[in-house]
Amino acid sequence: MRSTALRSLLRTRAPRRLASTSSSSPPSAESAASTAQKKAQDALGAASAAAARAGTYARSALGPLGTRFSGLLGSYQQPVKYNFAVAREVLKQVYTAERLQPPTSLGSVLGTYATLWGRARSVGYWREVVKSGEWARLGVYAVEAYGIFKVGEIVGRRSIVGYNAQ
Repeated sequence: MRSTALRSLLRTRAPRRLASTSSSSPPSAESAASTAQKKAQDALGAASAAAARAGTYARSALGPLGTRFSGLLGSYQQPVKYNFAVAREVLKQVYTAERLQPPTSLGSVLGTYATLWGRARSVGYWREVVKSGEWARLGVYAVEAYGIFKVGEIVGRRSIVGYNAQ
C-alpha cells in the first residue's frame, strides 16, 4: 500500500510555468531546493520503511542466514538505500526522456543481431571502417565491453585476482 503512495509521490512533478502575461513572479530557487529536499526526505523515509519490511521478511523467511544477510551493510544501510532510490528515479527519467522501450518482437532482435554478425564477417565493412576512421570509436566500445566483462568476473569471483580456493 505504501509503495503506491511512494510511486505517486515520486511521479508528481512541480508545476511547469508557461509563458503567460500574469504578473506573478517565478518560484525562487530556494523554494525549489526546499521542495526537492522535502521530496528526497519523503522518498528516503518510504524507502527505509520498505527496506525494513524486506529485512524483516528476509530474517523470518531465511532464518539465521536472513538475519546475517540483513545486517551485512551495518550502518551503511541508510545511505545505500537512499542512493539506490535516487539512481532508480534518474534511470526512470532517462528511460522516459530517451523514449526507450523493450523490443516489440523477436524478429527485430534477431534482425539486429544478424546485421551485426553480417558486418563483423564482412571484409568490405572493415575496409570502410579503416578508411573512414571509425576504428577508434569501435576500439573504445570494445575496451568498454571488455571492462564491463572483467568487472562482472570480479563480482562473480568476489575477488580481484583468482578464486578463493579454501
